[in-house]
Amino acid sequence: MTTSARPDSLTELRDLTRQFSRDRDWEQFHTPKNLAMALSVEVAELAEHFQWLQTGADVELDDAKRTGIRHELADVLLYLVQLADKTGVDLRAAALEKMALNAAKYPAAQVRGDARKYTEY
Repeated sequence: MTTSARPDSLTELRDLTRQFSRDRDWEQFHTPKNLAMALSVEVAELAEHFQWLQTGADVELDDAKRTGIRHELADVLLYLVQLADKTGVDLRAAALEKMALNAAKYPAAQVRGDARKYTEY
């Protein structure tokens, strides 16, 4: 019995964003520089939803805020996936690599409960 391989969710998003851009002839605008700039704008728009809240905890968010946060997170993810695609970065592999590097910099037994940067302990 053969099963078709289903792409992982990041690969699927990559393919969907590629098609979305092609359908609109926007690939010409999606340079790494432009995507990085758009990503930073979307992160700022996400942060705006938390501005002036005490902590941003769920109890401080109404339905409109939650919807806005969800949409901005989606924008951040989509631009990130596109930027990774344009620069040839495998996001999953990069995230796993970075987690391993962080585990070495921040050994759990040494830094538990301590939010300082690794250069400060």
